[in-house]
Amino acid sequence: MSLKRKVVLITGAGGGIGLAIVERLSREGSIIIASDLNLEVLQDAIAIAHKHNATLYPLVADLSVKSDCDQLPQRAYDINHSLDVLINNAGLMRRGNILETSDEDWALSMGVNVEAIFRLCRSTVGIMKNQGHGTIVNTASCWGIYPGPDHFVYCTTKAAVAAMTRCLGRDHAPDGIRVNAVCPNEVNTPMLRTGFEVRGFDPNEAIEELNKSVPIGHIAEPAEIADVIAFLASDESRYMCGALLEVNGGKPVY
Repeated sequence: MSLKRKVVLITGAGGGIGLAIVERLSREGSIIIASDLNLEVLQDAIAIAHKHNATLYPLVADLSVKSDCDQLPQRAYDINHSLDVLINNAGLMRRGNILETSDEDWALSMGVNVEAIFRLCRSTVGIMKNQGHGTIVNTASCWGIYPGPDHFVYCTTKAAVAAMTRCLGRDHAPDGIRVNAVCPNEVNTPMLRTGFEVRGFDPNEAIEELNKSVPIGHIAEPAEIADVIAFLASDESRYMCGALLEVNGGKPVY
């Protein structure tokens, strides 16, 4: 998919979708710069790249820290003096309506899901504009386009990511920079399973119930989202800019 030897920075590379992206890009022959909170979280990503004889550089960054976000793209660029793709994959979910949303929930969600992407994109656009090319793929959500119940702050942050993507796509297409977003519905990740456990549900049983609600027959597996991200990152999507690509198996939000 024209991703061989492309330098790709992935945030949240140690999570469920992040590892699937590492797997897919390792098979494509990309030069991967994998970022997450600490090296321990990145060990599985390192192992996946090693399995495919792919090049991976781990970079530790805390996306709740402004300076980490501001500096990460330049740190990635300095490794190979190039940054072809930024994949803003990291994010978190806090559940509840507005009365159940604490100041901490709001600040952390806005910081990681919105401000981090703003800072990462701002730094990356500067680098890519100087290069004359580049691609950014953001992870928004169907829930940011069609807000569902009892996910007030999550839906708000993902709506912001969707709007940011459209604005960036329009503003920087003349600079040779394409910006698009993937918008999943439910995905079978550790984050989803942990959410069920916290609420007292058996994750396997809960996912089986969710599967029944999806016209295609199951909620997304991480690899099914990673495949779409790889498409948006590649030249195969060269005429797409400012797009929000829904990947939901035919299931509406509610």
